[in-house]
Amino acid sequence: MNSTITSISGIEVGHYTDLTNGTGCTVVLCKNGAIGGVDVRGGSPGTRETELLRPMRRVSKVHGVVLSGGSAYGLDASTGVVQYLESEGIGITAGPTIVPIVSSAILFDLGVGNPDVRPNASDGISACKSATSEPVPQGNFGAGTGATVGKILGIGSAMKGGIGSAFLRLPDGTSVGSIVAVNSWGGVVSHKDQSLLAGPLTGDPKRPTDTLTLLLESGPNPVGDALSNTTIGIVATDATLTKEEANFLAQVSHDGLALSINPCHTIRDGDTMFCMSTSGRTASSDITSLCAAAVEVTAQAVVNAVITATDLFGFRSASTFRNDISCS
Repeated sequence: MNSTITSISGIEVGHYTDLTNGTGCTVVLCKNGAIGGVDVRGGSPGTRETELLRPMRRVSKVHGVVLSGGSAYGLDASTGVVQYLESEGIGITAGPTIVPIVSSAILFDLGVGNPDVRPNASDGISACKSATSEPVPQGNFGAGTGATVGKILGIGSAMKGGIGSAFLRLPDGTSVGSIVAVNSWGGVVSHKDQSLLAGPLTGDPKRPTDTLTLLLESGPNPVGDALSNTTIGIVATDATLTKEEANFLAQVSHDGLALSINPCHTIRDGDTMFCMSTSGRTASSDITSLCAAAVEVTAQAVVNAVITATDLFGFRSASTFRNDISCS
């Protein structure tokens, strides 16, 4: 059973994963075009082609969204996605040519692995070539390869983040899914019961600690002030949405981040969520139901990202502590 975003007809996901250097990128394709929306939060975002997704802009459809590591350098992966889609004849007609519309957001993973190696155009093409409608690999894949969480005490005390996906179907058959690369300054908790899943490692032996408790009791640690964060993702649906509704769904999906990341949307993060509406069906569910579903799948995707991640480059994962910390 596919319980990831690719359960939505018309959505394909591909990863480029570089475990040697600790980085990667993920592409979500809708080759027929999807009504797009976006909401950018936090103090340190890095994006491309987000302004055209605003309701007042003329272009309404996006053909791909890229989530990438590599900080600002990782935006180069989008160039490869544009080139790939052009070679496939996918894009909007603009005079004598075709222009694929590809939006993207990046996270900072240069503190993991080799900081001199970042996703580039060639890697974006590789991600496109690997894109399928099969269940999305989660954990240390794509944009989640070098992701870490819980950095209030600095990167040295962080735990492994990753990329996760989730999906649900509403009673009328409408599909809603999400994919999120979790690289947060804050820790990660279960959105079901707020049990701790991942956070800064403290004590002897080292154990995950609640970031919010540390913050309220001691304040930020200067070594935790590096711009080594940002959670980025996409919520998608087959419901037919207007551009305004797609932007609203992207906005509300941030509630899912806030349910599972604590604290969320800090000045040290550049959290960004996109929306893609494939318009595959006319939903009887109203926008409120769609928003509730978007929040749920986004929160679950964050949890899945952390519990499927494995140890990498010395960063310990939630699975290391599975016997002691609830990861359900």
